[in-house]
Amino acid sequence: VLIRLVDAALATELVAAAEVEDAHLPHVYIFGGGHVGQALASTIALLPVHGVVIETRAEALEGMPETVETRLTAMPEAMVRNAPAGTAFAILTHDHALDFLIVAEALKRGDTAYVGMIGSKTKKATFRNWFLKSADGSQAEFARLVSPIGGDTVKDKRPQVIAALAAAEIMTALVSHNVALSADHQIPHGRVTAG
Repeated sequence: VLIRLVDAALATELVAAAEVEDAHLPHVYIFGGGHVGQALASTIALLPVHGVVIETRAEALEGMPETVETRLTAMPEAMVRNAPAGTAFAILTHDHALDFLIVAEALKRGDTAYVGMIGSKTKKATFRNWFLKSADGSQAEFARLVSPIGGDTVKDKRPQVIAALAAAEIMTALVSHNVALSADHQIPHGRVTAG
């Protein structure tokens, strides 16, 4: 937070208020820092969310927006377990098998706002077969998966277009999740907050 032309006490107060606001932002975890991951991180950086890009390759985290948190890990699927309730997960790594592990972890949580995986109808069908037969997943869990991310109406494969469509889809899911929580808990729903 850059604050100029205020005295030290007011600056401290403004920084504290900004930190409180940031603590209540919903989380968006982007798994994969390739072309689409970079584009999605750049788009998410402009939105009122806490963006986190998770990668197994250090070089894929280079050039990420400064306002997006980056995490380098050998086991990205483990990051799903520790994410806050209400997190949106966008899975778009360089490895289908890794995508499957991450998506399975996210779908089994049950408290997510969004679980989306990049890919084709064939990839989604392959994941479904594996998830139901080998990962002890249920059809109800699988039904929550959004794939391909950003929908399949626009037939444009450019990373920036996929990122824009996915970001809109994620924000819609976060707002819907927040409204549902507000209705369940009688909370006023003026803005998107973390669960």
